Amino acid sequence: MAAFWQQRGRRQEHGGLGGVLDGLGSVFDVLLANARLVLGVSGAAVLAIATLAVKRLIDRATSPRDEGDPKAEQKTLEETWQDLALIKTTPKTPKKQRREDLSEPLLSPARPVVPGEARDPRACSAPLGAPRVKSSPLRCLTLQERLLSHHSSRLAVPEIQVSLVPQLARSISTQLQNFLRSKCPELPFGRLFLSGALLDGLEVLAADHIHLMLPVVLDAGLWSLIPGEDTVVRNPQYWMIKRVDLGYFPRGCSPWDRFMVGRYLSSNVLNETLHKMLVASINWPAIGGLLGCAIHPVVASRELKLEVKHEQVELSIALFPLVEMEGKVLLAVPPEGLVENLWLESFYRAEVSRVKELDAGDSGARQRCLRLLNGVCRSHPTLHKLGGSPVTHVILHLSDSDWAEESLADRFQQVLEELVAYLEKGVLPSYFNPKINLFSGLSEEEIDEMGFVLYRAMSEPELLLE
Repeated sequence: MAAFWQQRGRRQEHGGLGGVLDGLGSVFDVLLANARLVLGVSGAAVLAIATLAVKRLIDRATSPRDEGDPKAEQKTLEETWQDLALIKTTPKTPKKQRREDLSEPLLSPARPVVPGEARDPRACSAPLGAPRVKSSPLRCLTLQERLLSHHSSRLAVPEIQVSLVPQLARSISTQLQNFLRSKCPELPFGRLFLSGALLDGLEVLAADHIHLMLPVVLDAGLWSLIPGEDTVVRNPQYWMIKRVDLGYFPRGCSPWDRFMVGRYLSSNVLNETLHKMLVASINWPAIGGLLGCAIHPVVASRELKLEVKHEQVELSIALFPLVEMEGKVLLAVPPEGLVENLWLESFYRAEVSRVKELDAGDSGARQRCLRLLNGVCRSHPTLHKLGGSPVTHVILHLSDSDWAEESLADRFQQVLEELVAYLEKGVLPSYFNPKINLFSGLSEEEIDEMGFVLYRAMSEPELLLE
């Protein structure tokens, strides 16, 4: 019985495996013999390389191993990985594409073969169970779409700031008004009011600053305006407020005579007096505790500023004494230097009113474009001085263009081009007074840097939105 099992085992080893190997060898020979006819030259070469690698594996598996060689198993494994790598790295011949194939879809649904119908060799059906890939072409956004998306998603001010900042500013304004009336009852200050882009719907990114306007009520019979062109500064954007009729109404007849330098109402003297009150006379800790915030006057600033810190917002409030006379709005913002008596003409109220009026007349997109450009200027370290009034005046200069919603991208690019042209000249005339150069406060270096940034953005305006 033992001899039977040994004989059967030898017959299975030599007959079974040997027969299988002999059969595979004959199949390879037939395939190689007919490969040139069926697959062509390149296909026959690929099949020959793959067949050679497989036959090496079979020969290595059936050949007796030299037990005396300790590296035989390691060598066999290394040669096996080399052969497998040879099969995997064999280059695949690309299918020659025909003109009619270009019009066919990359993935065509499988269709049952009708008996007797010749199967199209070009038809390719996905295997059963394989996930079908749905192609979705990449969509490039136009500048118009990017502007609209940027306006709606990136420029919006948080709701908590929109509601809380005006409320805090008005509460502080009330406390300051009460102090001025009790401390300086002889000075006819008007009622404080808030101003700024937040209240006009033009604020972007964050509501972290607001203006507090303090009206200075003058007797028109005792004061008159002197244009800045007629003064030593020769700047039409500034004015002087002169005391008149001192022969009939001597010094002291006007409560504002105490702030005069020579015969002119000094914006510097008025600011210095108010600055001392804000810093030394008002109990801001008590007011802050009442309002649930911390209020600190900025001591080192030439401007009249308050820093407000609340649990939810941080706010900067700038106080501006304001004079309205002869249709002009003048702020106590003198230029840097030795001149003390100048008042800056402000066009902010007229700018906002005119932009909204034009948009209401043709359902235009001027305000949207203004918000976009203000957002760009505020977030860019080089362009921050262009935001606000300069951009607004450029848009107003282009008020006769087509400002329909669908033309927003064209107008946006046009404003960039106009800004570059104005920067090249170094002059941006005011929309309300062409004699005023709105770039007069910029240095040549700042103008060059701004012009360079905007010149690059003219060909790729999307860069400003990143």
